[in-house]
Amino acid sequence: MEQPSADTMIAIEGLAKRFVLHHQGGAEIPVLAGLDLTVRAGECVALVGPSGVGKSTILRCLYGNYLASAGHLWLRHDGRMVDLAALEPQAVLALRRQTIGYVSQFLRVVPRVPALDIVAEPLIADGLDEAAARRRAADLLSRLRIPPALWPLAPATFSGGEQQRVNIARGFAVAQPILLLDEPTAALDDGNRRTVVAMIGERKQAGTAIVGIFHDEAVRDQVADRLFDIAAARQAA
Repeated sequence: MEQPSADTMIAIEGLAKRFVLHHQGGAEIPVLAGLDLTVRAGECVALVGPSGVGKSTILRCLYGNYLASAGHLWLRHDGRMVDLAALEPQAVLALRRQTIGYVSQFLRVVPRVPALDIVAEPLIADGLDEAAARRRAADLLSRLRIPPALWPLAPATFSGGEQQRVNIARGFAVAQPILLLDEPTAALDDGNRRTVVAMIGERKQAGTAIVGIFHDEAVRDQVADRLFDIAAARQAA
């Protein structure tokens, strides 16, 4: 890649992703092709386009859940740009722990683990002692209006909005330099949407590079510095 600017956190170059349907004779579905995108520190880029255009696919490629079919996914990690598309699985896991936060649409955790422990776990993995991690987790759950009576309970029986707030608290627990957001406010009421908008703003102020999907246009207008139209990018490629 060309020498990036000092504030470049993400540089996608020529990204392609196609899915092969092995149970249907090896049919291929191309989703992304020749995609380029750069995101700077402190910038929030909102991915836009119709359903099926590849918004979630981009996030999953950036997190390493999907292997790129072609192209490069340069991320600033430990002071240098590394190509996620070329990393071994163990290196991807290390990059996630240190560099990339991800708030998905759904909470996926081990059953019967209390909500407080779910939020505290990434903090402990990041090196914070258990007591401090639990205090930080409690602060986040309080801010997102999860009642203390629910903290020792597993979220499996929580409402959809409560589960999403636990998910957000976990995703925001560690201040990683890159944050991926997949519909973070979809199941939230007005008060909690405002809280999440404020939290995103705080991360931007701290220099976090954010890539997100926001179908709520009011939220998107408040947090996004720039829109990236995937359909238009595909036509230009």
